[in-house]
Amino acid sequence: MKITKIQPAIKVAGRYNIFVDEKYSFSLDETQLLDQKLKTGFEISPEKLDELKGESEFGKSYARALELILRRPRSIREINDYARRKKWEIELRDRVIEKLSEKGYLDDTKFASFWLKARVNSKPISKRKLNAELLQKGIKREIIDEVLVEYTEVNEQDALAALIKKKRNKYTDDQKLMAYLANQGFSYGAIKEALQDLG
Repeated sequence: MKITKIQPAIKVAGRYNIFVDEKYSFSLDETQLLDQKLKTGFEISPEKLDELKGESEFGKSYARALELILRRPRSIREINDYARRKKWEIELRDRVIEKLSEKGYLDDTKFASFWLKARVNSKPISKRKLNAELLQKGIKREIIDEVLVEYTEVNEQDALAALIKKKRNKYTDDQKLMAYLANQGFSYGAIKEALQDLG
């Protein structure tokens, strides 16, 4: 078998289509192509072809995962879940996650800190709810405890007061308002105190 043509992919920038014996066989990104030192006219064994197809699949999967992360930071579990939905082989999934972690794109501590800041800045939220969300994202307990130190009691009181002001017109009955706030993760003690302070 012989590589008969290498040409840039039309639909995906930075990828190259490799033709073996005049037929399209696989594609590689520019880095992979340079690493493999492939050129037109190279003889290729069936074993090497299988290896290159595996590299092709890895390159595509890595690019897809990186695209997700560049839209917004992700936790390791989120990438794991994405890989499961896409039915990636376990070895491929682990390799993608390992490379993303090595490059600094996948870091649960950084993700947890990002999530905390994003959620606090978007709308009032309780510490308990933040904790539950981070657990759902697969963040380890020790990382959650570490980042939640940034979320002080003052932040929570401010968040609770802001939420009461925002929802008071909707919930004219204090019991219903309290139930809503409790559902958002605030303690009954903190809710009662905030309602008294706000009058």
